[in-house]
Amino acid sequence: MSEVPIFRQPDRPLEERIDDLLSRMTLEEKISQMLYFSSAVGRLGIPEYCWWNEALHGVARAGVATIFPQAIGMAASFNKELLHQVASVIATEGRAKYNASRKHEDRGIYKGITFWSPTINIFRDPRWGRGQETYGEDPYLTGRLAVAFIKGLQGDDPRYLKTAACAKHFAVHSGPEMKRHEFDAVVSEKDLRETYLPAFRDAVKEAKVESVMGAYNRVNGEPACGSEKLLQKILREEWGFEGHVVSDCGAIKDIYADHKVVDTPAEAAAVAVNNGCDLNCGWVFEHLGEAVEQGLIKEETIDQAVRRLLRTRFKLGMFDPEEMVPFNQIPYTVNDCEEHRQLARQTARESIVLLKNENSLLPLDKNKIKSIAVIGPNADSRDVLIGNYFGVASKYVPVLAGIQGAVNPDTRVYYAPGCDLANTKPSAWGRQPTAGFAEALTAAEHADVVIMCMGLSPKLEGEQGASAASDGGGDKLGLDLPGMQEELLKAVHAVGKPIVLVLFNGSPVAINWAQEHIPAIIEAWYPGQEGGNAIADVIFGDYNPGGRLPVTFVKSLDQVPDFEDYSMQNRTYRFFNDTPLYPFGYGLSYTEFRYSDLTLDLDQVDAGTDFEIKVSVCVENVGERTGDEVVQLYVKDLEASVPVPNWDLRGFERITLKPGEKQVVEFTLNRRQLALIDEDGRCVLEPGKFAVYVGGQQPDARSAELTGQQVLKQELTVTGSEVELEY
Repeated sequence: MSEVPIFRQPDRPLEERIDDLLSRMTLEEKISQMLYFSSAVGRLGIPEYCWWNEALHGVARAGVATIFPQAIGMAASFNKELLHQVASVIATEGRAKYNASRKHEDRGIYKGITFWSPTINIFRDPRWGRGQETYGEDPYLTGRLAVAFIKGLQGDDPRYLKTAACAKHFAVHSGPEMKRHEFDAVVSEKDLRETYLPAFRDAVKEAKVESVMGAYNRVNGEPACGSEKLLQKILREEWGFEGHVVSDCGAIKDIYADHKVVDTPAEAAAVAVNNGCDLNCGWVFEHLGEAVEQGLIKEETIDQAVRRLLRTRFKLGMFDPEEMVPFNQIPYTVNDCEEHRQLARQTARESIVLLKNENSLLPLDKNKIKSIAVIGPNADSRDVLIGNYFGVASKYVPVLAGIQGAVNPDTRVYYAPGCDLANTKPSAWGRQPTAGFAEALTAAEHADVVIMCMGLSPKLEGEQGASAASDGGGDKLGLDLPGMQEELLKAVHAVGKPIVLVLFNGSPVAINWAQEHIPAIIEAWYPGQEGGNAIADVIFGDYNPGGRLPVTFVKSLDQVPDFEDYSMQNRTYRFFNDTPLYPFGYGLSYTEFRYSDLTLDLDQVDAGTDFEIKVSVCVENVGERTGDEVVQLYVKDLEASVPVPNWDLRGFERITLKPGEKQVVEFTLNRRQLALIDEDGRCVLEPGKFAVYVGGQQPDARSAELTGQQVLKQELTVTGSEVELEY
């Protein structure tokens, strides 16, 4: 009987097992493991494995799976626990599908348990088509939600990863899509550390994310997937990252073909691996053998990369007996089950943001309404439920179906698309783009109330090449409602019936006219397979909306800098110097909350001490409905020696209160949360005065105008001398 190899012995130390397996491989075999579709090593009993899978808001591209709201919608929930729960369900379904696929020897693309999610780039410009994949514009919010999501995907088993998460795209990446393969994102050290890196730092240092994906673009001249500064100095040396780095798909080819940093595939492969990229989504790493022969890279460096990749596979249990890995027992039947669909519905509910509710038009009383007109190109659309990077749902509920299912049996529901999503030209047969207006107007005339379903679609915004109808290659060219939608909205408004506008979009739209004239506006994002039910729940008062905007809605592109300018000046709520249409952190409710007794247990601290300041506030529901409130804490450095944000989000909690119920909400502020980033990128706590704001919104004038509420404020003083902190 032959001896069992060390790498097949689960009781041996992990590093010993990795070294044993690595020692048995030839250089050619090792290189074959560095491609996203890793080859089988038959003589060692290792099957092929495809690393590429997606789990942005559900297991994607692998058949039937629960489709949750798009990431930007989940961010609007401001609910860390919810995102952890969603990610755990996604990992459960991913394992179930992986188990079923292996049983049938299907090891193809999108069948693995290494998920290239979440996307934690900062949504710095409203034109970016992939902003929908992010958690919005704020580094703190993005970091908190990323940590929750990553931990949910990876699980808490002491030995095995449930699945492997991947934080992407590292770094300084948020458009333009058309130029991403050749673009150089020029960024200051201050902006890099203040805005673009914090969420990745949290993902690595706190969530222990297993993988990081490099971006397509260059950063200050260096290709992100071959950047010594990003991958070696910051990611590995400074943050202590121990996982593996994967390139974005085709990004290694870009190093020589588009960035033209080097001339050949072998040189590009060497640049990437020498600087810390371990896995190639693409095929350029096939040239690593040539690179070794040409003296461009040492085999020891390749060994280091393969060791990291093998470590991930060992942690996933791929070399252990089947019965040892608890996740191997997850049955296929959990996939898209009723419990998961209900979680999708609840997540969609929590993602909805009430933008306007004049004279308390909402919620509608279904017992008093005899007829409803559901109008608009997004009323019966599956596309607007699913966003991008999606799976296949066993059941889809658009708004029309949600309304039809929610109203009383004797209530008449009229439906008219009204217009196409984006068309403004006559068809070849002479059909005018306004041809559907008459039916829409007729429906409105016969209805007690009108629900207008408008906005965008993944066909109009998304990744380069994925949004065929986008003239910007995935990015938007403007912020207005596309096509004839605003004209249709104005025409229906003229009928004189109460209107509820429901927006579907993954990025800000400029609905200035609607804000002036439409009494009720709901932001629904791309709400997932149960979106129509969730929206109906909100419209008819079965659920009280409590979501908040994770991104600023500007009034026009005149308010934002050039798309290719990566300076944060006048971008996002932290640096915006104008009045937005809707501010970050804004959202209304059907009830009212009162804040009182904002207290800091310390109002003076020494910069040289490792302090923790306890911040508490009392929140009371003084309205007549149970509702959710997102309690937000912001900090402003009042005496900084360098330019700093207007204020920074430094804490948030989503709570549920019944009418008359009170709750004391507590936060903790530490030195790191009061520190600034100086022009050299240093993290520094300076002595001086700080303002602490707590409320259901930002401490800005526009939020106060829209809500009629003011936040509470206290000041604290930091004494002593300036202290440089670990970033």
